[in-house]
Amino acid sequence: MTRVVSLVPSLTEAVAVTLPGVLVGATDWCTHPAGLDVPRIGGTKNPRLDRIVSLAPDLVIANEEENRAADLDALRAAGIEVLVTEVRSVPQAFTELDRVLTACGAPGRPGWLDAAQQTWAALPEPAERTTAVVAVWRRPWMILGRDTFAGDVLARLGVDHRYAGHPDRYPRVPVTELRAAAPDLVVLPDEPYRFTADDGPEAFPGLPCALVSGRHLTWYGPSLTRAPRILAKALRAARR
Repeated sequence: MTRVVSLVPSLTEAVAVTLPGVLVGATDWCTHPAGLDVPRIGGTKNPRLDRIVSLAPDLVIANEEENRAADLDALRAAGIEVLVTEVRSVPQAFTELDRVLTACGAPGRPGWLDAAQQTWAALPEPAERTTAVVAVWRRPWMILGRDTFAGDVLARLGVDHRYAGHPDRYPRVPVTELRAAAPDLVVLPDEPYRFTADDGPEAFPGLPCALVSGRHLTWYGPSLTRAPRILAKALRAARR
């Protein structure tokens, strides 16, 4: 059985659900599936490299956005194989998940991956489109810019974010400018920054704010099966 360490929460869930027993290490931020009992190796941006090496994995799975290149290079230098994913759209997520699971020893595509892909393929064309500012951090304010997985998720649900053409993928933009952009909606996920009803909406007086599940907006794994329904419900509620 392949020994795998995951540095990406969504990939951790995908591997754990598909191949129980394969994971021998995961980050402190790997919260799904619930009750996952594996050694923890630190955060996505500050993994304990010595701990990873001591676990003697056959493979470390990572992501070009979530993990630092210097850490991945150090693992390779220690003789560990590292698979790095790039996920910037929903179709790309399915391709990369298939690649990761195959590398981890899956004998074929799991049922949840087929179900998720079918769910997204069957989405109807949105009856109307909404403009939005999508925040991912506060102090300073950071938002979705160009070429992001979450941006593609929202676009497929009829939400076009204002800064999709920005040269940066996660630009820092003053909140005054965000308000001046006059979006139809402000989308506030609960991760990576934990926006809540009391922390976020007050910065956008007069604008409807959708508090959404960050896991369903930004994770690519089993959560993709339910993501369209859960996100659409939250977006509709904010627009009423």
